[in-house]
Amino acid sequence: MQQFHAFAQPWWVNLLAIVPVAAYFLWRRKGLRLAWPQMFALSGFALAFGFVEAAVVVYLRAAVGLLPGYQEGTFADIRRFSAIYQQALSLPHFSHVLISIELLREAATMVMLICVALLAARGTRERWACFLWAFAVWDITYYAGLWALVRWPASLKTGDVLFLIPRPWIAQVWYPLLVSALALAAVALAKVKTSARGSD
Repeated sequence: MQQFHAFAQPWWVNLLAIVPVAAYFLWRRKGLRLAWPQMFALSGFALAFGFVEAAVVVYLRAAVGLLPGYQEGTFADIRRFSAIYQQALSLPHFSHVLISIELLREAATMVMLICVALLAARGTRERWACFLWAFAVWDITYYAGLWALVRWPASLKTGDVLFLIPRPWIAQVWYPLLVSALALAAVALAKVKTSARGSD
């Protein structure tokens, strides 16, 4: 049984939980000028993109020999071994070439999420809200996709490598899911306040 770890590494990764809370307090007075159709389209993109990222990670694990059971060709074979996979301990198994490709993939992911936020809204507050919303939906879908495909993570206390830029961010899975849930709540609450004010 894995132990609960309250903090991510390096220390500054823990500050991410403050971002959605601070954003909500900045948005709550003026609200957010976002239409629900915008949010649904943004969510559709983020859902699809999150699943693509999950599939890429499955392929990457198979390519470096860290996905036991995939040669047998059934999801049941892969899922049987998923509990023993430790993402946070897998970095030494990746070559420098694959680490470089992974760094570029992470940077491209952020560029895509930023670009879709810039296209989805006008105004700095709304674009920032769209980025947080898309990032949160993408992140939650990524973990849900991995769990659906290979039953990883085995629990919310499973350790993960969140990002590699500028150095590896390590945390248990509950932490990025918490930050994503806070981001969704911050955007939704600020949007609901705006909608309620507009109906008065």
